[in-house]
Amino acid sequence: MQNLRWVLKLLLILSLFGQLSKSQTHETTTSACKAADRTALLSFKTKIVKDTTGILESWVGEDCCGGSWEGVECNPSTGRVIALELQKPSSSDSDDVDDIYMEGTLSSSLGNLEFLEVLVISGMKHIRGNIPDTFSNLRHLSQLVLEGNSLVGPIPSGLGCLPSLKTLMLDGNRLRGQMPPSLGNLKGLLQLNLGRNYLSGPIPPTFRNLQSLQFLDLSKNLLSGVIPDFIGQFRNLTFVELSYNQFSGSIPNSLCSLTELSDVSLSDNQLTGRIPEKIGGLKALTSLSLSNNLLIGHIPESLASLENLWYLNLSRNALSNPLPSTLAKGLPSLLSIDLSYNSLSLGTVPDWIRSRELTAVHLAGCDLKGTLPTFTTPISLTSIDFANNHLVGGISTFLTRMSNLQYLKLSNNQLKFDISSIVLPKGISSIDLSSNQLFGPLSAILNGHTTSFLEVIDVSRNIISGTIPEFKGGLTLKVLNIGSNKITGHIPSSMSNLVDLQRFDICRNHISGIIPSSLGQLVKLQWLDLSINSLTGRIPNSLIGITNLRHASFRANRLCGEIPQARPFNIFPVVAYAHNQCLCGKPLHPCKGKSPPQMGQ
Repeated sequence: MQNLRWVLKLLLILSLFGQLSKSQTHETTTSACKAADRTALLSFKTKIVKDTTGILESWVGEDCCGGSWEGVECNPSTGRVIALELQKPSSSDSDDVDDIYMEGTLSSSLGNLEFLEVLVISGMKHIRGNIPDTFSNLRHLSQLVLEGNSLVGPIPSGLGCLPSLKTLMLDGNRLRGQMPPSLGNLKGLLQLNLGRNYLSGPIPPTFRNLQSLQFLDLSKNLLSGVIPDFIGQFRNLTFVELSYNQFSGSIPNSLCSLTELSDVSLSDNQLTGRIPEKIGGLKALTSLSLSNNLLIGHIPESLASLENLWYLNLSRNALSNPLPSTLAKGLPSLLSIDLSYNSLSLGTVPDWIRSRELTAVHLAGCDLKGTLPTFTTPISLTSIDFANNHLVGGISTFLTRMSNLQYLKLSNNQLKFDISSIVLPKGISSIDLSSNQLFGPLSAILNGHTTSFLEVIDVSRNIISGTIPEFKGGLTLKVLNIGSNKITGHIPSSMSNLVDLQRFDICRNHISGIIPSSLGQLVKLQWLDLSINSLTGRIPNSLIGITNLRHASFRANRLCGEIPQARPFNIFPVVAYAHNQCLCGKPLHPCKGKSPPQMGQ
């Protein structure tokens, strides 16, 4: 899905290099910048109250066209500013990329750069306020890129008055309101990206005029209404991303006539009806995601004719049996398939899936039965999800030769085996074996050989025994869920070595001893559940340092003493502390010998 974005970005960079080389060729004849342009740029600089990029430090001296003003490019003949490009460096350029930004607002004076052709201010994170209406004065503008900031308010309707605009990217801000119908006037527009905002309402009918469009991304907004049939008139369209909205109605048949289309995502909407049978007409399609909608009926047979399709996600709909027989010999480029959570009753993993060299197979909730399947080329697999099925038996040979597996989810089945028989792939990052009948010691999967790649481990709701092991430094665990087992012993102080831990759940076990104060060093923790064990002593005040905590439960232990009297512990619900020996303090009753706080304290 990212390929086209990367290509477009590369083309933009190459274009910039071409412009730079041209300016260097005419270096000896470059005119000094005009006073009006210099004033406009300095006005922008005054609106930036903090600049950790260091870019604006170079904006000194009289000549903004002399080459020393970073991000500014001028026409060497006229001395007029034609490009302003202020971009946050990519993660590959800096180790502390999150600390690099500009803070402030966009000055309306930028609208006075009347010869500006390229305006890019992206990834600055803390540039707030509205997009100035004066941008409608930039009649020569061909690229307007303001992505990855914190801009608010509506999209100015005046942007529809920019006759030369080819690229409009406002994604990743906090823009609200409806998409202005005036944008339909931009008949030469090639790229439109308004994703990751809070835009609402339907796609305006005037957008039918965007006949030159190649790239369309309106994802992750609050857009509603139907996907208009006129989308089939965008003959040059190669990328369409409308996911995570509230679009309803059916998938328009006209979409299936776009022979240049390579990436389509309509996932996470409220689309109804059937997948169009004509979908086989998308001959260039490489990626198709229709997940999490309300689609019904069979998967169309014509899907098998998509020879370039490598990614297919039809999960979380109401699609029904049978799978088309054409799939057995079709889809020659397929690498990733997700049919999870439909109304499919597959029984077993189809032979045409098991025999292919796939990277991801997700068939959760597909009524799979019997033992875990054998794949012809397991070494290619990086992701498997067979959760919520009826699989039985062991796992001893299933992971054999899956040396590249990174994600494994087998939760909510009837698997029954000793976890000592598992040999985890060295590079695995997430494993979920919850809600099965696994037994054996916890140390079989959590021990001194646990790799630094492992980020998620969930073996909750099994019958696993043993104790929680000591943890070495260097691990990157983010989720550790061992709740609802038969684990004994105490919580080790070395838990503090899990510095990336966000979720820690040991509920419904037989764990005793105290809550170690070292847990307070887990500052990234968001979920903490120690309930229904045999823990004693106090809740340590050191936990107050976990400021990101959103959920905590100490219920049904043998804890005593004052609850830490700071947020969020003193505002968690009473049930979070119920059924202990003698806990007191907010939100419970006051501790004996302590006066309740006076009004205003």
